[in-house]
Amino acid sequence: MHHALAQPLVADLKRKSVVGGVAAVSAQGAKFVVQTATTMVLARLLSPQDFGLLGMVVVVTGFLGLFRDAGLGMATIQRLEVTHEQTSTLFWINVAVGVVLAALCAGSAPLLVAFYHEPRLYWVAVVLGATFMFNGLAAQHSALLQRGMRFVTQAKIDVLSLTVGSATGIVMALLGCRYWSLVGMAIASSMVGAAALLLAVSWVPGPPRLRCGIRSMLHFGGLATCNSFVVYLAWNAEKLLLGRFWGADGVYGRAFQLVTLPVQQLNTSITGVAFPALSRIQHDAKRLARSFLRGFSLLISATIPITISCALFAEEIVRIVLGPKWMAAAPIFRLLAPVAVVFAVANPFSWLVMSVGRIGRALSISTATTPLVIVGIVLGLSHGPKGVALGYSLAMTLLVIPIAAWSKLGTGITWADLWGATSPSFLSGLLAGGAGLLVKLTLGDRLPAMLSLIVGLGLVLGVYAWALLIVMRQKHVYMDVLSQLLPRPEPRPKGAVEPAARSL
Repeated sequence: MHHALAQPLVADLKRKSVVGGVAAVSAQGAKFVVQTATTMVLARLLSPQDFGLLGMVVVVTGFLGLFRDAGLGMATIQRLEVTHEQTSTLFWINVAVGVVLAALCAGSAPLLVAFYHEPRLYWVAVVLGATFMFNGLAAQHSALLQRGMRFVTQAKIDVLSLTVGSATGIVMALLGCRYWSLVGMAIASSMVGAAALLLAVSWVPGPPRLRCGIRSMLHFGGLATCNSFVVYLAWNAEKLLLGRFWGADGVYGRAFQLVTLPVQQLNTSITGVAFPALSRIQHDAKRLARSFLRGFSLLISATIPITISCALFAEEIVRIVLGPKWMAAAPIFRLLAPVAVVFAVANPFSWLVMSVGRIGRALSISTATTPLVIVGIVLGLSHGPKGVALGYSLAMTLLVIPIAAWSKLGTGITWADLWGATSPSFLSGLLAGGAGLLVKLTLGDRLPAMLSLIVGLGLVLGVYAWALLIVMRQKHVYMDVLSQLLPRPEPRPKGAVEPAARSL
């Protein structure tokens, strides 16, 4: 078996997961800084209409992006064993899918123009289609990188591609390219990411083979793609409807991106580690449950203070990050804050369900819950972006318990386990939120936005850390994580003598 197709030893899984998780979170932190800085710059160089135009096309490219690897990357990661012939065949399927998606994106351009009554969308859609070809070329290489738990390498590639893409977008904006700078940013990031993956993974695909045992992988990938499609409807229905009935003002999209960006990046980084790790121990139910609950607890503990800060200091964050002309996004930003917590609570259950191959259950959960989310969006549509934000948040919040109940069936995980994993973070968040609210009510508009945000964030994070580590006695959890990062002393052979003793 080619070394790129192998998985790490189970005995080394915990250390690799922790080291990989820290690397992934650190990379996401760097990406968050780059994306936030890029957003701050572009928000001042471009108009809301420029962002709104791209948002109209992203509805289509985002939809087509659900099929970019046909779920075959996940299938490669989830399988306990894969062969060179299987992965090679999947590679050529991914390449073909990328070409087809690029053609479909270009073919959708006239429909976008007719739907939105905006002729500028035509060439934007045609050009953005090229990203699918780059993704198709690198899909299996990315899966093999994750399968081998080479998370440090993956982190470097992610940061590099984002940095190059952001630099491209800013330079084009300075040159007056307007909305084309956003297109250039997407193309450059996709191109650099694909090239880096091809260089990082030494595996070279062979010719496609018939009857190489990929039927079950195609089945898994097909259901995973269908699940992604249903989830996409729940995540993007409000953007489609707002664009159609309220025009391309871009305010809702900026608010949604700003409030969900840190949580999405955090969730993406941990998911990239958790899914390969849990897949490796899918046949050990007890260890699987323990590992899931540990990762779930860590994700929740990191999400709570972010969400509290977004809800309390919406005006300050929007003013600093986007600028004064975007202040209409502040109330939308606050109304969407609960969505960040819902994502952090609900998304990890996909690790649990998919890692054991229960992709059909994941699809059933998504199919049952998405219509309810869309109902919430439609009910708020007549009230504009604020109504949609409120309806979306309420619908997502009400679905958390049903999603958790359905996902944990047959896993051995109880409600008491879930409460034990999340209660320290939620209770600490209540204390931190009360302290932050006190600052907000006391200081109000007396301080400049930047100083008010620094004071508020400092207090919220400080109280949260004190409550979580000391009051809730969770210090041992994080010390255990830290111990996995420290270098381990080499075991001394039996009968070995210390160097100093030998010199005597």
